[in-house]
Amino acid sequence: MRHRNKTKILDRKKGPRELMLRNLASSILIYKKVKTTEAKAKVVRTLVEKMVTIAKKDDLIARRNLLKVLLQKKAIEEAFKLGKKYKDLNGGYTRIIPLGRRQGDGAKMVQIEFV
Repeated sequence: MRHRNKTKILDRKKGPRELMLRNLASSILIYKKVKTTEAKAKVVRTLVEKMVTIAKKDDLIARRNLLKVLLQKKAIEEAFKLGKKYKDLNGGYTRIIPLGRRQGDGAKMVQIEFV
């Protein structure tokens, strides 16, 4: 039973799931918007918002914390740029826009982007 377990599994084992979410978070930070499924977008939203919140501090400790999670150096630089942009905002940096269903399997597709 999964009582009180809030982590979404996304039909993957722990290692591949975490790596997929880290890659997706890096893509969102680099490209500012990404088209993905609704379930993945809802899970990665928390990760992206935590990364921007860490980047708002703009010091060495924040850079090292971002290096632990994000895989690409360009994503870290973009996170610091977004941290400066959203320094007055206390969260809610992203929005999810529904796009309809995917042709092949009918999965709900959304676009996650920065506000």
